[in-house]
Amino acid sequence: MSTSTGLAAKILLVGCGNMTGAMLEGWLVAGLPKDSFTVVTPTRESVPGDVELLREVPEDRQFDAVLLGFKPYMLGDIAPTLQGVTGPGTIVLSVLAGVQLDVLRKHFPDAQAVVRVMPNLACALGKSPVALAEEGLEDEGRDAIFAFHEPLGTPSWVGEDRFDLVTALAGSGPAFVYRFIDALSVAAVRLGLPDDQARELAVAMTEGAAALAQQSDHAPGKLADMVASPGGVTRKGMDVLDDGEALTQLMTKTLRAARDRSVEMAKEAQD
Repeated sequence: MSTSTGLAAKILLVGCGNMTGAMLEGWLVAGLPKDSFTVVTPTRESVPGDVELLREVPEDRQFDAVLLGFKPYMLGDIAPTLQGVTGPGTIVLSVLAGVQLDVLRKHFPDAQAVVRVMPNLACALGKSPVALAEEGLEDEGRDAIFAFHEPLGTPSWVGEDRFDLVTALAGSGPAFVYRFIDALSVAAVRLGLPDDQARELAVAMTEGAAALAQQSDHAPGKLADMVASPGGVTRKGMDVLDDGEALTQLMTKTLRAARDRSVEMAKEAQD
């Protein structure tokens, strides 16, 4: 990671599925030159931004960073093919869910450093939280990695002991929010609204509420109370969500299940 801006001069993306494709889109939209990127994938016919697309790893080239963007179970088969491009001076970035730093280091012993990265699909819009955990970086390297991920949203260094929970919250969280939006629109349809109108209103409401929560000095829970006048319409609905901490209990159960699956995947990757 050696450019004056702190961003990678050359990065190789190994795999380009939904997540790594969204990351690539985010970097390109932010203005990073497409010549900075090379994608290796045996399946896709095209990738965002008309970036260079190869079928095999280019063994005669050097990269500042190599981003692992395939299925975690494929690591054992793919890692040996990457040894020629993950030597000293190269940072290995990984979005492989559940694959811990020590496992990455075992597979890439010669790399300068290994870094776990957990964004979500909003990184294509520059709106994603990006959790980062590393092994082997000095302060300058940490700053460069942080700067490299800033175009994707809001990067944050996270202790690996909390990475599984952060994955459940920030990585899987959009799916849970989409389920909530869908549930709102389905409920409205059942109570009498046309399907298209219910969906449009639910999405627009969520967008506005999220924007206000981001800009407000008040915590989201306080904002909810500010919307709900005593004895009013909103309060009557919130009484259902608040009864026995129904919504909080549901989300705790949801995050626990996602976190525990991430822990399970980490154990599977070590076997």
